[in-house]
Amino acid sequence: METADMQLKPEEIQALEEKYLFATYKRSALYCSHGSGPYLYDLSGKRYLDFLAGISVNSLGYNHPRLVRVLVEQGQRLIHSSNLFYNPFQGLLAKRLTEISGMSKAFFTNSGTEAIEASLKIARAYGHAQSSKDKSLILALTNSFHGRTLGALSITSQEQYQAPFRPLIPDVEFVGEFTPAALEKAFSERVCALVIEPVQGEGGIVPLPADFVRAARELCDRFNALLIADEIQCGLGRTGKYFAFEHYGIQPDVITMAKSLAAGYPLGVMLGNARVADSFKPGDHGTTFGGGPLACRLALEVLDVIAQEGLIRKVDELGNYLIAGLKASATRHRLISEVRGKGLMIGVQIGSEAKDIVNRLLGKGIITNAAHDTVLRLLPPFVISKSNIDEFLNTLDGILTEMEATK
Repeated sequence: METADMQLKPEEIQALEEKYLFATYKRSALYCSHGSGPYLYDLSGKRYLDFLAGISVNSLGYNHPRLVRVLVEQGQRLIHSSNLFYNPFQGLLAKRLTEISGMSKAFFTNSGTEAIEASLKIARAYGHAQSSKDKSLILALTNSFHGRTLGALSITSQEQYQAPFRPLIPDVEFVGEFTPAALEKAFSERVCALVIEPVQGEGGIVPLPADFVRAARELCDRFNALLIADEIQCGLGRTGKYFAFEHYGIQPDVITMAKSLAAGYPLGVMLGNARVADSFKPGDHGTTFGGGPLACRLALEVLDVIAQEGLIRKVDELGNYLIAGLKASATRHRLISEVRGKGLMIGVQIGSEAKDIVNRLLGKGIITNAAHDTVLRLLPPFVISKSNIDEFLNTLDGILTEMEATK
């Protein structure tokens, strides 16, 4: 049976998906074939500069030679062995991740939403162990996004995602304002955890205010609750530090990560500090695929590449360069009302034209995304260059000039 992508025409690919897949995605007319560095190619060979990186997944770009080498080597040795047995790489990766994060323990998953589910379970287990079953209230933030499974969805405040699937899990409340006063009002002895994204991603690239994050840490300590940092989109170097919470000078109790952890291969993790190290006992939680040898070995290589190629520093430098260019563009174009973000996690507040701009950029060979329908979301791979940034800025400038000329 022939399976190579060149054997199918775009219209055949689309017809197959429309017939056999649940209609959960609104896809753009880009039929992916292969990639190299910061570029993605379609079936016709057209090249696209990817400023979305698979939604913050492909941090090392496409076809990175070191990842390909590991993928081939480990793929020929052992892909899966189950968590009933040991594999050589899960403990090594847990050690590396706990060392760079200041945590004590790790639990590996397949995805970010599964890491969130594990964090919610450990929050409830911790709360019950500290007090009683009444210490089960989980606080989350307005504008948040943590995933689409029922638990993760229950702490995702966006109505469009929650409405079709209620009732969701109980004992969840949302903090509506990012102020210390609003947060303190929400706390009580019933709270077992507060879940935050230090930089909100799907909500439009919104870095939380520093005084709010510091208050979150203090209130969790005061009420013996866990501070859970969702670093699934903003973690592992994306903001110019290994973790976005480092910008705030605090340390969470639990961290969730995924997306770029294995730079394209599915892998997530929940990390916990000493407070929660004993909250799970054998049989309390599990996963079939999480922490497999191939995924963990790839993630170890990702961490090596980031460290050895100085990519954290590079992300900070390139992020500053891109933000400066966007702010300069904002002085010329009335459609841009705000530029915000950290490192290579940047949101450009545009308004109702954001999706139109995304489509126009795609037509000119640049991949971006609209978050919250009003924000141009930029999550380029760490391997981009200043010339790539200049290409994006010049293309965006031309599009904005054309659009504003017609208004």
